[in-house]
Amino acid sequence: MAEQYASHSGMVKRHAGSDRVLHWVFAASIMFLMGSSFLPIIGIQFEWVTLHWVVGLVLLFTVCVHIWRAWLKVRLRTVWFGVADVRLALDGLTGKDVRPGKYSPAQKLMHSGVAILVLATLVTGLIMMVKVDTPFWERNLYLFSDHIWGVIYVVHGLAALTLITTTMLHIYFVLRPEKRLYLRSIFVGKISSEEHRLHHDSEKWAGD
Repeated sequence: MAEQYASHSGMVKRHAGSDRVLHWVFAASIMFLMGSSFLPIIGIQFEWVTLHWVVGLVLLFTVCVHIWRAWLKVRLRTVWFGVADVRLALDGLTGKDVRPGKYSPAQKLMHSGVAILVLATLVTGLIMMVKVDTPFWERNLYLFSDHIWGVIYVVHGLAALTLITTTMLHIYFVLRPEKRLYLRSIFVGKISSEEHRLHHDSEKWAGD
């Protein structure tokens, strides 16, 4: 049970320090990438291309480290949205007193959505890098046909635009008073034992 991780101060560990560092590097990379790609569109001009792909590689490295660590700890299933989470969400809508494990259905759904969107932007972004001069290669403008390049650009742009909306939703919900315990936990890594008791099921948490 999660209570076994509670300290003498009555706190329950939710996020390890390394997880918090990865989260904030990931968040900073996403915010920078969105800014560097969309600010020039609204007239704020600067040399953004090199900065954009360099930070994109930082994001790629962060995602790879996150997947590797999650795979080693067999934690992928704990954050992926599934049938059990649909049932839990429906039970909550019907007024039943339901408490999730470590992550709620909404948090898992957000994680799954962000994972898909980020992977889509990373894969298409890496492909698009062949059109940019880098220290590793000279650009190649003719690797694909115009039609294929069009599809790549549409997927990249659509995923990036959807990430903006997703990020806004994430910030909005985490700032709500009843959700601020999760914002605090991503800074300090812990929630109180009382918060754990009110919002989480210890048995399900242990399974996570």
